[in-house]
Amino acid sequence: MRRRDFLHRSSRLAAGAFVASCSLGCGRSAAIPPLSRKFSASDTVTLGSTGITTSRLAMGTGTVGTGHHSHQTALGIEGLSRLLLHGYHENGLRFFDAADSYGSHPHVAEALRQLDRSKVTVLTKSWARDPGEMRSDLERFRRELATDQLDIVLMHCLTQGDWTTRYRPVMDVLEEAKQNKIIRAHGCSCHSIEALRAAARSPWVEVDLARINPVGAHMDDDPDTVVGVLREMKASGKAVLGMKILGQGALRDRQDDALRYALGLEVLDAFTIGAESIAEQNDLARRIAAA
Repeated sequence: MRRRDFLHRSSRLAAGAFVASCSLGCGRSAAIPPLSRKFSASDTVTLGSTGITTSRLAMGTGTVGTGHHSHQTALGIEGLSRLLLHGYHENGLRFFDAADSYGSHPHVAEALRQLDRSKVTVLTKSWARDPGEMRSDLERFRRELATDQLDIVLMHCLTQGDWTTRYRPVMDVLEEAKQNKIIRAHGCSCHSIEALRAAARSPWVEVDLARINPVGAHMDDDPDTVVGVLREMKASGKAVLGMKILGQGALRDRQDDALRYALGLEVLDAFTIGAESIAEQNDLARRIAAA
């Protein structure tokens, strides 16, 4: 069995086991709300109070992204940049979702080299937990992405409930970088309900990347609890971005339900999904339009 097929199969099995356990201990799947209007992957959206406008669907580059590798980077620089360029030209997608841990900066840079940089929103993420490391990351990220300014930089994979005090010096570096126009907006991605609640309370957070789907797969808590926190974020003017929309494979056979759920919540400014081929990307765009 090829490594990629093994990873896909392992991801599906793990996700399926998670959903099964949730059906016993996490409550039933969330209701799929009716949609009040039509949506498109290429809809122009504004991200909270940041002033950044981009497409509703972000092209994820980090499916099972760790150790500077992901399913998308396995396509190679030429393959992934071709996928990003296809999304831009054929599906109107203007949002590139990268991260240091995915190893996708060179791939994104190759796509940006062939586009009008001002028309693309680039989000990336840093694991830095001290200010010196964050300063170093910002300089390195700009070199790797071959861009003077990063649109959105997130503190990646926060889990502590006290992160807004524990990592205040790192937050200050990002705030200073925004003042110096090195970045346009800062925020976090959260991987626990405690960290998510802290993000909702923090005026520093401008953008939050949160895990959300109707079955609770690979999420911080059950869907209703998470949505309650996201509504608090939205009400305070933060940009709310969704990830794990398909539950990292758990909802591959319920993609339409998952997409209708994400769209119908009316709480996500945009969401990211990592397609692994042009056919998958085209299918996602079609499903969103048909929802």
